[in-house]
Amino acid sequence: MNDVVRIMKAADFAASKHTDQRRKGDASEPYVNHLIEVANLVAVSTEGKPDAVVAALLHDVVEDQGVTINEIANLFGNSVASLVAEVTDDKSLPKQERKDKQIESAPHKSDIASVIQLADKTSNLRALAKSPPLWPIERKREYVRWAKAVVAGLPFKPSALLALFEEAASQAAESIG
Repeated sequence: MNDVVRIMKAADFAASKHTDQRRKGDASEPYVNHLIEVANLVAVSTEGKPDAVVAALLHDVVEDQGVTINEIANLFGNSVASLVAEVTDDKSLPKQERKDKQIESAPHKSDIASVIQLADKTSNLRALAKSPPLWPIERKREYVRWAKAVVAGLPFKPSALLALFEEAASQAAESIG
């Protein structure tokens, strides 16, 4: 299977798994918009590495949709499954513990997992600025602080993507007030 077909297969799989999921913001955008934005940021930052783009499209399917890492390995290969596993939170843990683990594990991410996490946080902060969730102001501020802490620990941060993250963090902070 060629790379374009694999990427489109992953996009189709992710879209079908996240069909009923919406973003948390005012606009309640289809969740697939987030996945495509993250994959686009990853594609640009990795010069289109197919496994990176496929993993970016699938980065939330395990924790949000009950798909297993083995299923991803069977459909998209061990490399993609390994990347998805590397950026997947353990949903059996309490929320704060999961957030703390993201900060703790950030320095140990592979280059591609670092790019996926950086792209994910960039997308989330853009959404926070454009279509904020109905959270208390302090929770929004805490999200920005936490995203910055995760990104600060990542070992590999392409400069262009990091600049987009910093812009998104600034816009999110400004939108919160």
